[in-house]
Amino acid sequence: MLRLIGGDTDCLHFAPTATKGPKRSTEHPHAMNPTLPPSPPSPPSPPSTPSTLPPRTRRATIEDVAAGASVSVATVSRALRGLPNVAASTRARVIAVAEALAYTADPAASRLAAGETRTITAVIPHLNSWYFSNIVAGVEAICAEVGYDLLVLGVGSLNDLSRLLSEAYHLERRTDGLVLVDVRVTDEEAQSISARGVSIATIGIDVLDHPSVRIDDELVGRTAANLFVSLGHERFGVIGGMRYNPMQFEVPQARQRGFADGLSAAGLTVDSDMLEGGNFSIEGGQEAMSLLLDHPDPPSAVFAMSDEIAFGAMMELGNRGLVPGRDVSVIGVDDHEFSRVVGLTTIRQTVADHGATAARLLLNTMHPNTMHPNTMHAAAMSETTTQRVVAPTELIQRSTTGPPQS
Repeated sequence: MLRLIGGDTDCLHFAPTATKGPKRSTEHPHAMNPTLPPSPPSPPSPPSTPSTLPPRTRRATIEDVAAGASVSVATVSRALRGLPNVAASTRARVIAVAEALAYTADPAASRLAAGETRTITAVIPHLNSWYFSNIVAGVEAICAEVGYDLLVLGVGSLNDLSRLLSEAYHLERRTDGLVLVDVRVTDEEAQSISARGVSIATIGIDVLDHPSVRIDDELVGRTAANLFVSLGHERFGVIGGMRYNPMQFEVPQARQRGFADGLSAAGLTVDSDMLEGGNFSIEGGQEAMSLLLDHPDPPSAVFAMSDEIAFGAMMELGNRGLVPGRDVSVIGVDDHEFSRVVGLTTIRQTVADHGATAARLLLNTMHPNTMHPNTMHAAAMSETTTQRVVAPTELIQRSTTGPPQS
């Protein structure tokens, strides 16, 4: 169900079949059933099921199924609910793994929400983005598993965000927890939200002592630089994020720092007039690549800070009769589904899984010792009271990178 809330704020509302409970008491914001039913016995694995299944020492989670089937949690959720856009072979593999693990959505977890709003809210800068939509898909998969509704709010400016988080908006009447995705909040705002009984988890940023999921964006930049240096490039271009940055995104600056550090280690630099904004879009990437190619000494290698930017950059190369990887090397970030199709070299991050991990961490904060533990990025979790996950990235080399022409 799609719903609009107030002014120019966009809202998507995903509702699982569970019936919504009564409003939460202000005296007991997180009433819950303290125990879960015992795990069912594990059936034998069918021959067609992948052999790398997690050990059965606890009740299986949707993350376990995703790991066993080598897909994202969002794909598992779509496959098991019979939703479209899942290949028949993938759906069959997911079902086989789920049956081998005796996986079912956890009805006991949904009963924990009795007396609450039974809603989790994801706050994102905008809705029309591959990255943010995949984050939402991961959060929604966990919400569907445990019987929570998911409310998705798009905020386009810091003023919109401040209005949403203000006490006058009464978030505590609408939601039990927030997943803030690349949305910067002040310490005072975070303290105010917590004081009203609303839990917080973040993606892409760290806020006070709240759980978070992110990647090392400086490492992403260094990885791109190291690849270009190893191939012998000396003239570089960078297509970054927003030309106008109303939400003060920190990711482009971190990736740029890492890229500069990687070049510096090899005694190289990127000229300031070879830095262009791509608005994290195909159109922005194409426009930025056009500007770079019109430079008197154009780059032989371009670091695009997202795959969508890279797609636009490759379009402009094609328009000029240039071949990515031969005439100009291009690397992106994300490993978008189409990256393999067009042969884009990229730095992979498992975006939907980041959303699932953040949702799991949030639920564990709301219901300590009662929800299933996070298993998606457990090895990347810091050994502190606050659960901070630095998710891994991986360089995927394809045809759009190669040595410069002599």
